[in-house]
Amino acid sequence: MSKADKGIMRKLPSIHYFIGAAGLALMFFPLTWPIKLPQEFWVKQILIYLVWAGLFYANFFYFTPKLLYKHKIGLFVILVIFTLFAVVFFSNWVDRLLGLPQAMEKLFSSIGHKPSNKDDHTGNYINIITAMVVYGISTVVSLSKKMQTDQLAFQVTEREKIISELSFLKAQINPHFFFNTLHTIYALTDSNTGTAKDAIYTLSHMMRYVIYDTKNDLTNLNNEIKFAEDYITLMKLRLAGDVQIIFEKQANMKNYDVAPMLLLPFIENAFKHGISTLHPSYVYIDISQSEQTTIIEIKNSVFEERKHLEESNGIGIVNTKRRLDLLYPGKYSLNAENNTTTREYTVTLTLDFK
Repeated sequence: MSKADKGIMRKLPSIHYFIGAAGLALMFFPLTWPIKLPQEFWVKQILIYLVWAGLFYANFFYFTPKLLYKHKIGLFVILVIFTLFAVVFFSNWVDRLLGLPQAMEKLFSSIGHKPSNKDDHTGNYINIITAMVVYGISTVVSLSKKMQTDQLAFQVTEREKIISELSFLKAQINPHFFFNTLHTIYALTDSNTGTAKDAIYTLSHMMRYVIYDTKNDLTNLNNEIKFAEDYITLMKLRLAGDVQIIFEKQANMKNYDVAPMLLLPFIENAFKHGISTLHPSYVYIDISQSEQTTIIEIKNSVFEERKHLEESNGIGIVNTKRRLDLLYPGKYSLNAENNTTTREYTVTLTLDFK
């Protein structure tokens, strides 16, 4: 039995208890009648109850899983019809063996009740209808178990897929970032050794974060913001004086758990496309919270036509959007707006932690 089956079977006993209790209640319901039924009747009740129970579990564990699940509907119908006739035959055989018709006729005659017609087949109809009801309930319960098992197995598979995909996406983002950063430091080594040393020191803090804090699927918001601040500090080392960098964050924000390296691709994208060596330029970053919502807004100057976030970005943005889909389904919004009048590009990421 698989783990999924074990998980479902732990939930099913309550259903079986309910069905068993309902069957016992029906079996002993004649006790409420104002007459004392003969011993033969109760022997028949117990035997037929055992037949119903056997039929229920035979269908639950074998007929439905082995036939219906495998689309052998014709064979399943033939088996149902066969067992209906078998139940009728068994019931009539027990009646003859116990002498139940004679015992019931004697009981009703003693209380002045008119004997029933010997050719009456009402009992057979009742047995057929009851058997069909038992089959129906058993089939529904079995199909319900299969649906729950399939759903649990699907959830387990999806979780494993997400974990594997997130690891792959994160592995793509980190080399992409370090490639660009090391290229920046390499350029600084010729022009300003002291600045290059500062850049290496800042990078060491960032590498510590990447190595130790991104091993798990989640980090906390404060660590992610500190990582973004280190990145901004690193980028400022190579920028000209006419470039304006503004980083604002709300005080006393709640320290939610977030996916590591989630903010970097958007910030990196702003520096990549918002900075010009020929014109005054700027990057504005604001992080704020409202109740259980965290809002990251990034603005940068625009020097080329861009309509969508997907345009002119690297693997970082693409993979981050995929990570957002996996980690925050239905709990995030990502909007990009290009204002051609002010020549400003704005990306707004909203995370809902409800």
